[in-house]
Amino acid sequence: MVQVTFLPGKRAIEVSEGSTVMEAAIAAGVPLESTCGGRGTCGKCKVQVDPTLVDPALDMGKFLSDSERKAGWVLACRYKVAEDLIVNLSESKDAHQRKTNLSQLEDIDLVPSVKKYELKLAKPTVHDQTPDWDRLMAALPSPKIHFNRTLAAGLPQILHQSNFHVTAVVDGNALLAVEPGDTTQKSHGLAIDIGTTTTVVYLVDLLQGKILDSDALTNPQRVFGADVISRITHAAKGPEQLQQLQTVVVEGLNTIISRLCKRNDLKQEDIYQAVVVGNTTMSHLFLGIDPTYLAPAPFIPVFRQSVQVKAAELGLNILKTGHVVVVPNVAGYVGADTVGVMIAAKVDQLPGYTLAVDIGTNGEIILAGGKRILTCSTAAGPAFEGAEIKYGMRAADGAIERVKITDDVELAVIGNAKPIGICGSGLIDAIAQMAEAGVIHESGRIVNTPEDLAKLPARIQERIRKAEGGFEFVLAWGKDTGLKEDVVLTQKDIRELQLAKGAILAGIKILMKEMGIGLEQLDRVLLAGAFGNYISKEAALRIGLLPDVPLEKIRAIGNAAGDGAKMILLSKEERKRAALLAELAEHLELSTRSDFQEEFIEALSFEK
Repeated sequence: MVQVTFLPGKRAIEVSEGSTVMEAAIAAGVPLESTCGGRGTCGKCKVQVDPTLVDPALDMGKFLSDSERKAGWVLACRYKVAEDLIVNLSESKDAHQRKTNLSQLEDIDLVPSVKKYELKLAKPTVHDQTPDWDRLMAALPSPKIHFNRTLAAGLPQILHQSNFHVTAVVDGNALLAVEPGDTTQKSHGLAIDIGTTTTVVYLVDLLQGKILDSDALTNPQRVFGADVISRITHAAKGPEQLQQLQTVVVEGLNTIISRLCKRNDLKQEDIYQAVVVGNTTMSHLFLGIDPTYLAPAPFIPVFRQSVQVKAAELGLNILKTGHVVVVPNVAGYVGADTVGVMIAAKVDQLPGYTLAVDIGTNGEIILAGGKRILTCSTAAGPAFEGAEIKYGMRAADGAIERVKITDDVELAVIGNAKPIGICGSGLIDAIAQMAEAGVIHESGRIVNTPEDLAKLPARIQERIRKAEGGFEFVLAWGKDTGLKEDVVLTQKDIRELQLAKGAILAGIKILMKEMGIGLEQLDRVLLAGAFGNYISKEAALRIGLLPDVPLEKIRAIGNAAGDGAKMILLSKEERKRAALLAELAEHLELSTRSDFQEEFIEALSFEK
């Protein structure tokens, strides 16, 4: 066995000789960026080791410069540990991630399932020998509370130490806790959105219906791959790998919960319930349920209905007897997050026809109207999140988020820092501007003939160059970047975006065809997801990500999946409605549609 120590946190782990640094990081619970699942094809998992320990002949692909190699930078998925090793991690891109906004909830009836009752019980006497549990039950308004062995075990001490003045915490027919004294003025829950890329947790005051705080981090499962298929493939290897995926996501959530509790002066026992949304794969992995057969046709999940389990069963750090509610799924690739969007956007209650698109690692699409709700999912890929893009990154300091092309290129960078990469909103902006300026053809090909180049301003011409693997466009010159190297968009990057946007637009067109409506009948287009808040509507229309509707019909609605989770947490009626909408939704499996490929090919064009 050899020891691997990760800096700056000084986390150490013993692994077998010959293990990769990536395997050691997974064992140690150290998050590493890896969009390819450790296959050595993305180049994102760069770490630094003692350069004297690196064999110059070691194949690191084309992802490391000569100077990086000399300084001891390696790919964690390719470097094997032969002796005790110290590993320096590059700065986490999570560190300065955009803060998640605390979305404002629509008016809802505040009826949480968690209730608290202050009880002043009569003390037992020789004339009143009622058992402690029965004495407690008699004082509660619901006589149908199930016996709880764990709570009953400590009940005598709590009752006597509090002089029989306690607060009972009840959720449905379950007694969650018995607390000394009157604690009825404090009740908290969590709304959790487990995204393929980002996990967000909201701390909610269940009594006032207020969102007190929120926090987020990159989904730690990302080390196993950027997309759900990579993670399903890993889980399918066996129970140990499935457990790895469940463990890391819960540990990530517990990290967030710890931060929320510290900032808000709470103990984890003060949080009584959590409502969870996520795509179908994320729901399965969070619960530790085998997702193997979600990947191949016919894409069958293990469950669809809402699931409720105790927090202790999952290892989630809230009240151990507290309930964790996973919102129902619609189909194999339309999950609880889409149901959350339906709830928050009230798609079943709006007049006319509503198109809602949740743009993320997967693209889930909802079309509601005419007493029907249609859904589908497109394999958008992780391009919108900056993955599989050469200089792609999350929306953090140093990420290019806006691009304008005139006689030259103007950039807006998050944090007003020197650019080090480009995030999804910047990618859409850049390609829209490149298409508009004539840097790329409607086919997506970067122009390179003398005739086409002559139509461009001189400074723009200078930014188009031939590189290994095709032409590329320089967004920022090395002298102006934080990397001291040029930040570029490659022909492959444009193709990745093209495939993603083509899949989404084709899915939209299929739903409209199935509903029997044209563009003029669409009353509104709602962009869900944090990403939807930041993309330019004009750019989204210019590249053909969305159907060609008037700008005023397009509206960003923020993290609607998370908002739906909050509403379900705060209202038993919304929880019932979630179950109803999941049942009502008609799912269209695009892979079975003979017309999808035709629509997809047409949707690839950047034609104006």
